[in-house]
Amino acid sequence: MDTVLKTLSVQINVQGAKIVSDMAPDKTREIALPHHKEEVSHIAVDIGGSLAKVVYITKDAEGGSRFNFRRFETKEIDKCIAFLSSLCKRYTESCKVEGPAMCVMATGGGAFKYYDRFRAELGVEIVREDEMECLIVGLDFFITEIPDEVFTYSESEPMKFCHPQPNIYPYLLCNIGSGVSMIKVSGPEQYERIGGSSLGGGTLWGLMSILTDAKTFDEMLEVSRTGDNMAVDMSVGDIYGTNYDKIGLKSTIIASTFGKVFQKKLTQQHDSIHDFQSRFRPEDIGKSLLYAISNNIGQIAYLQARIHELETIYFGGTYIRGPLLQYFISKAYFVGHPATMHTLSYAIRFWSGGTKKAYFLRHEGYLGAVGAFLKHQPRNWGRRCANMTNGFVGSRNP
Repeated sequence: MDTVLKTLSVQINVQGAKIVSDMAPDKTREIALPHHKEEVSHIAVDIGGSLAKVVYITKDAEGGSRFNFRRFETKEIDKCIAFLSSLCKRYTESCKVEGPAMCVMATGGGAFKYYDRFRAELGVEIVREDEMECLIVGLDFFITEIPDEVFTYSESEPMKFCHPQPNIYPYLLCNIGSGVSMIKVSGPEQYERIGGSSLGGGTLWGLMSILTDAKTFDEMLEVSRTGDNMAVDMSVGDIYGTNYDKIGLKSTIIASTFGKVFQKKLTQQHDSIHDFQSRFRPEDIGKSLLYAISNNIGQIAYLQARIHELETIYFGGTYIRGPLLQYFISKAYFVGHPATMHTLSYAIRFWSGGTKKAYFLRHEGYLGAVGAFLKHQPRNWGRRCANMTNGFVGSRNP
């Protein structure tokens, strides 16, 4: 059954909004809001099982404002709380006249798990928002309001920007965090969670922590960035010696994840498990795991889109960018992991016969945090519904 979203409330002047290009490649790009002059008295955090994502607005040197983005590993929630505390303190010190009290908008499972800690250590109001609602609000905002945010991926054209169509609905949001949620969005205020999977980013990172020496999130990103999965995976070519043209399978298609590992174990003798494991590079294992998880998600997303007759599929969540340190494509643009996006795009294109498309976002990991940010009160602020006045993301009357 479709769920109706509550009236949203933040009013942001998005006239002239653009993604900032002059930033280091390992940083999430800020969004410039040159015509937004108002002070903002809240910040937002989306706390998932693996990562906590923070969104906040600051003033810039030109008199406008900027959306800022930060992430922390959830296991190091103390660092996230300390950062939020510094933002609250900065706001208090910058207010020369009495203004609205600082507020933290929180979503994700951690908004409930860490609620008492946040209240005690930050000393400000903590408002918890529904995770699914926030994902949709954030995605709709990026689709309709931020130029050069949404793109398609192909090897020949890694970042082809898309302009929003007059009617963006219906669509499927496949959000990949620690697990995977698939949400059918039928209109500006209607959504339905139609499926998901427990095999998501947490699966990749968990298996990598067991099978490689990577101990931190950034180390795992680096391990999965390089490597040759065909050192451990069995391909169609390994079985047939060539393409399987009759059913449309190229020789490079993975037929069995880790298939060569099992094959080598059967054909070679080793003194110990460690001796056997040492024959496989961590980089190759990481790349194989990346493809395995991505292929699985891509096919499930296609099947859900087919069942519900949806042609447009948006992929969100930190997993998209996660398996790679951000890199430049051209003109100082950067995107996520080419292997991840290639696999997801290929799966959708292959299984649908080209009738469905996979779309990605440059701020794909921050949909929930931005959605929570946009749901802040006062009531006379709000999300754009059918119109926009003077560049502001407007609202309906509550």
